[in-house]
Amino acid sequence: MISKTPMLKPFVLATLTALAGTAQAGLTTYSSQASFLAAVTSPGVDTFTGLSITGSTPSPITRTAGSYSYTAAVSTTSFFGAGTTADPWLSTNTATDSITFNGFSGGVSAIGGLFFGSNISGLFAAGDVTLTVTDSLGATLTQTITGATTSSFLGFTSTGTITSLVLSSVQPASGFLWPTTDNLTLAIATPVPEAETYALLLSGLGVLGLVARRRRTS
Repeated sequence: MISKTPMLKPFVLATLTALAGTAQAGLTTYSSQASFLAAVTSPGVDTFTGLSITGSTPSPITRTAGSYSYTAAVSTTSFFGAGTTADPWLSTNTATDSITFNGFSGGVSAIGGLFFGSNISGLFAAGDVTLTVTDSLGATLTQTITGATTSSFLGFTSTGTITSLVLSSVQPASGFLWPTTDNLTLAIATPVPEAETYALLLSGLGVLGLVARRRRTS
């Protein structure tokens, strides 16, 4: 009796390798930083070191996150540094302004960070913030972080490339809330096989397994 199992394993491995480059067009959202980092490669982080927290910074600005460069712009006025000298944050000078991140280099297809609100003094303030991401395939996705804190993470991956990310704050019934971010992360998304492809693979493997069993008994 000659077993065919050793021939089946290399075929399965080759099939899985081929499917690794297949992905479904669209945007994926991650609320867990660990899950986001597991879905990307070559992440770069901008901790906003060197950003002034005592005055305004003209808009737009060009910054880097690891090996990637990008542009950040405020909708009407300027930036204002928030946080502390040891841990600076990027925020706006006007509460109702939004921050647009774009002009990414290096084929960035994943973006994430910590997103929350701050008060007029540049200190953390509880509230809601909204993010809208757009990719090169024309897909747009809007997510709101309710009750955001300084550890609230949100990330996005695309099967194309990231075109822009817009951050704004939801103004409370009384007072004002400034949109704020820290640890902006840019990366390359790892392709994920489509659900239909998984189903076809499993179906094919079932048939191959049956053939292998029959050959062992013949």
